[in-house]
Amino acid sequence: MFSDKVEAPMQSPAALDTDTLPPGIRSRFVRDVNGLTMHILEAGHETTGRPCLLLLHGFPELAYSWRKVMVPLARAGYHVVAPDQRGYGRTTFSDGGWNGDYDGDLAPFRFLNLLRDALCLIDALGYSSVAAVFGHDFGSMVAADCALIRPDIFRSVALMSAPFGGPPPLTDQPRPDINAALAALDRPRKHYGSYYTTTPANDDMVNCPQGIKDFLRAYYHHKSADWPGNRPFPLADWTAEELAQLPTYYIMDLGDNMAETVAKEMPTAADIEHCAWLTNDELVVYSEEYSRTGFQGGLNWYRSRLDTSLNADKALFAGKTIDVPACFVAGASDWGMRQSPGTLEIMQTTACSDFRALHLLDGAGHWVQQEQPEAVVECLLAFLADQKVK
Repeated sequence: MFSDKVEAPMQSPAALDTDTLPPGIRSRFVRDVNGLTMHILEAGHETTGRPCLLLLHGFPELAYSWRKVMVPLARAGYHVVAPDQRGYGRTTFSDGGWNGDYDGDLAPFRFLNLLRDALCLIDALGYSSVAAVFGHDFGSMVAADCALIRPDIFRSVALMSAPFGGPPPLTDQPRPDINAALAALDRPRKHYGSYYTTTPANDDMVNCPQGIKDFLRAYYHHKSADWPGNRPFPLADWTAEELAQLPTYYIMDLGDNMAETVAKEMPTAADIEHCAWLTNDELVVYSEEYSRTGFQGGLNWYRSRLDTSLNADKALFAGKTIDVPACFVAGASDWGMRQSPGTLEIMQTTACSDFRALHLLDGAGHWVQQEQPEAVVECLLAFLADQKVK
């Protein structure tokens, strides 16, 4: 059984079986990408000379999370590329190794190195630039850095679920630790991001009583539009009292781990049967991958984000705005866009100088490109077409 203390690298994985993927998408590996052998899915690869779109997933997801939008985007004339990002899925170190040790080196997970992963992948594919980078969840943060720091390469950006509030200030001004105030509430709580940095977090999910498949089913359900409690609204400030209004997948009960948190919201058998956006066969792709790798690679992104020493260089871009065309797409039932009070508004008015559109899609929660893929494709193609006009 996988543990968060894996000492030996696991065997290099093979490409995804074609039966797992929609027709028109292929799985392959790109070697020597910033020290990685990167697993990618791609569509529109049959002909050369197409402009490229780079799609960056979040947590706990994979390149596979983009499967429903890739072929429609390719039909519009693009070469669509979605990698398993560093720490995820079938992407490994260049020697084929992998390590899920909590005590491993966090430096490769600093955000400028995640940007370098994207740059090196584009270069390895033979492109000098891409038409757009699309990022969802944590991938939205990398996509924002791509557009902020290398606008010559990433010519436009669509952010999904996680809005961009600008780079950090030149003088570090960290927000106060909210967990002490959350723990002091009448109903003691804790922030999920801080929980994800703890040593037990990976093992809590990998070795949970319900098993990884049911854990992921409940996690995805809890954050989707299928869960009736997802009715987001703006929060007034970064205080314990305000944040306590967030669902438990963001502001957890103090004594619960994440597997225990989402188990309380496990959908019924009838709900699962009628879940068209994530069928049992699709869920198996995720559960088999995470059963093989564990979650520590993705959790290291949270640890890196909260370690200011690893990302101090981002302050070099203090005051800089995203100046390429930008848009934002999220589910209308997605609390992700509201978990950091005020950031959604800052993105539209200050952080992006050429902000084109805000799309909040009915019938979607956090997993917007899986829950409402047709609407997402419509938004993205309109965004790309708008640039050609202007």
